[in-house]
Amino acid sequence: MARQISFFWWALTYMSCTGEEEKSLPTALLKHRPLGHVRRLRNPPVYRPLVDLSTMEERSLIITYRFDRATIQELCAQLEPDLMSAIRHPTGIPPQVQVLSVLHFLASGSFQTTVAMASGMSQPMFSNVLSRVLSALLKHMRSYIVYPQVEDLPTVKGDFYALGYIPNIIGAIDGTHVALVPPHRSEQVYRNRKSYHSMNVQMVCLADQYISQVNAMFPGSVHDAYILRNSSIPYVMGQLQRHRVWLLGNSGYPNLSWLLTPVRNPRAEERYNEAHGRTRRVIERTFGLLKARFRCLHMTGGFLFYSPKKVCQIIVACCMLHNLALRRQVPFLQEDGPDDGVVAAVEPVDSDEEEAEEEDIDNRDSVIQQYFQ
Repeated sequence: MARQISFFWWALTYMSCTGEEEKSLPTALLKHRPLGHVRRLRNPPVYRPLVDLSTMEERSLIITYRFDRATIQELCAQLEPDLMSAIRHPTGIPPQVQVLSVLHFLASGSFQTTVAMASGMSQPMFSNVLSRVLSALLKHMRSYIVYPQVEDLPTVKGDFYALGYIPNIIGAIDGTHVALVPPHRSEQVYRNRKSYHSMNVQMVCLADQYISQVNAMFPGSVHDAYILRNSSIPYVMGQLQRHRVWLLGNSGYPNLSWLLTPVRNPRAEERYNEAHGRTRRVIERTFGLLKARFRCLHMTGGFLFYSPKKVCQIIVACCMLHNLALRRQVPFLQEDGPDDGVVAAVEPVDSDEEEAEEEDIDNRDSVIQQYFQ
């Protein structure tokens, strides 16, 4: 009580000395608060990274993050503007550490808690970093996943011809499943033919396993042919028909004017089916390499505990990084792999094949008669 009387007396004395008698006592008290009531400014948290890119060996970088030092630095420089501008509240985490932690997560398929501890951050903080890096990376998708340009078609066709001696092929198409924990209300929609929940991912690849198209928006129960009809591929291939080019697909797709499938119950078409199989096998090898390089997409890495939208972002990001590794000629290394960790050939993953109704078989028959009789 004595302190309150002293403070009121001090306020009245202050107003009389400064000529502020006209001001009310509450206004003076708010303007001239005692120092003990002044709100202190919090210092931003200081993050001390556990990861130092400059001290790691090149081989360890490729095993842990799937890229060499130069490629990681290039990727960090590209994403840094978005990673810095997205920070509303200072976290102190450098963009390079954010990128490295996400690369480690995608490559290892580990839980968020494990990757967060290895990077020196909490699990909620890593969850925020994962969303931030994925959003920054997907802004550059059209720079990483593109259809072949018209001027590149002769080279693309030549590379495919060397695989199975089928002319005018510019891509192999197929679907693969990426396991996830489904939303509770639509669990059955995500259950695929093999009785587990997944996203059915359609891809088109070139002869060098470069992914030229990816569609990861459909749940596991959707048929491959339906995904094809609702993708951009029919439009793109329609624009290229004047160049007389084709895609190769399995029997789960319809035979179209721009899509060649194998012959069921062949008689005199064995040579065509054999050449078709040798050429189309590149898409299966692409799936195998993609899922081996980024274990989060493989069943051995467990199910992805994210919403379907987030899983779609992870899949597309892995395809982008796969193409980046091919472009920069980064070898795929693993600790227990053959040839001192260099994997020369990755076993293809199983490919789902569901029979589809055939259409436009005259186009395929003309190819068989012209090149395989």
